[in-house]
Amino acid sequence: MVEILIIEDDVAIHSLIKETLDIHGYNTLSAYSGTEGKLLIAQNNVDLVLLDLMLPGMNGKEFLQEIRHNSTTPVIVISANNEQNSIVELLTNGADDYITKPFNVKELLARISIQLRHASKSSVSNRDEIHYKNIRVNLDTREVMINDQTLHLTGREYAILILFLGNPQKVFSRANIYESVWNEPFFDNNKTINMHISNLRSKLNIANTAYIKTVWGIGFKFD
Repeated sequence: MVEILIIEDDVAIHSLIKETLDIHGYNTLSAYSGTEGKLLIAQNNVDLVLLDLMLPGMNGKEFLQEIRHNSTTPVIVISANNEQNSIVELLTNGADDYITKPFNVKELLARISIQLRHASKSSVSNRDEIHYKNIRVNLDTREVMINDQTLHLTGREYAILILFLGNPQKVFSRANIYESVWNEPFFDNNKTINMHISNLRSKLNIANTAYIKTVWGIGFKFD
């Protein structure tokens, strides 16, 4: 499951973000200071950080400087400071995105989805092939093979498979999948995602292995 670290000392804002992410199938870690956040990111496999700037102890800028020494984890700064110079400075010094308070939760979710998609693409961009169990994908030719049998996938099915292969064992909600593959906000009734997952499952079944697992109430993961 995607792990998002929330570093925000305002309890009301922290709770709003956490509840929103929980509803959309993300796993969350909570920190209320930069020092606590630094400890959590060192102890956990964090996929993205939501970072407030005005924090007790180690502030947001200091936290960002610290983790950028050895981590490329995407960081979205959430701050009431909307001064252009401050935003440019933070983006220059390692922040991946910036959103000002008060914020719209739909915009926050869209920005999170974009950063996770970019991180997923970069994890496989330096490889010509992906190998997972008995699946082999040639990223140049887009050829997908299982046990030396070629699979004929549609463009959407291929994109969903690459998303899963870049993040095996992570749980994706239907909204995560849709926004990552279709590159637009999720306003669907789940039928589109369910249909594509069902078709992809059928094509992968030539290996007699159930790669795509349903996580009831949340979404899907690749196992």
